[in-house]
Amino acid sequence: MIYTKDASVPERFAVRVQQSPDALAVLTKTDHLTFAELNGRVNQLARLLQQQGIGVESLVAVCLERSVEMVVALLAVLKAGAAYVPIDPGYPTERIEWMLADAATAVCLTHSHLAHKLPKSAQSHAIFLDQSDHILSLLSSEELAVPVQPDNLAYIIYTSG
Repeated sequence: MIYTKDASVPERFAVRVQQSPDALAVLTKTDHLTFAELNGRVNQLARLLQQQGIGVESLVAVCLERSVEMVVALLAVLKAGAAYVPIDPGYPTERIEWMLADAATAVCLTHSHLAHKLPKSAQSHAIFLDQSDHILSLLSSEELAVPVQPDNLAYIIYTSG
């Protein structure tokens, strides 16, 4: 697989989906998705993010444990044109609160059992993926094309140093 330096992550992902739609893309102990299945879920979540006003270089917090849903969330943020801010749910609540305030994220993708880790201000802008199946199922899984450029912001990472 050859990519040009002018391709964005969503464009590169779309090429991979076209080349091997039935190939295994994500595998965990309890779940798995092919590239076509992953792409469909990514497109649905990206559409939901767009409905929330998320666009090119918006910042979206992703506070999830390692899972299939985390992979879907990260790719959906990028496909919506936004940048993700990974938030480790194992961090102390004060650190999470500081990171969210400092980044001024528009939305937080998370699970309902992690809500207690988020400040009240972030809870009001949270999308609880474990409670969004019905809403997502109503959205198209067809390819979503957003004019993301290779030099657009993709993520912001806070380090301990």
